[in-house]
Amino acid sequence: VQLVESGGGLVQDGGSLRLSCAASGRGFSIGAMGWFRQAPGKQRELVARIFSDGSTNYADSVKGRFTISRDNAKSTMSLQMNSLKPEDTAVYYCNAFVGLGGVLRNYWGQGTQVTVSS
Repeated sequence: VQLVESGGGLVQDGGSLRLSCAASGRGFSIGAMGWFRQAPGKQRELVARIFSDGSTNYADSVKGRFTISRDNAKSTMSLQMNSLKPEDTAVYYCNAFVGLGGVLRNYWGQGTQVTVSS
């Protein structure tokens, strides 16, 4: 199973970006999915998570600005980021719990850079 992110880039303060994550492989099922981010010199932190029933939770710093969604049929997840701030600058990683062959494993994408200029 592979997770591939797309949609990062450079945007001005107050702008918007949409990140996508696609899971590929065969014979798997996906549980909880989430977006994490890591800024230079900082620890990786949870941005938002979405469970298989569609319930969500967000970091306080992004509540009201970011929206996470998923399409279970397509094994994809998105993060709509609005009102971006320079402090949102980080590498964003897709994460998912994936069931394969009766075993649940945690997978990470390769990361996509988001840069917000002031």
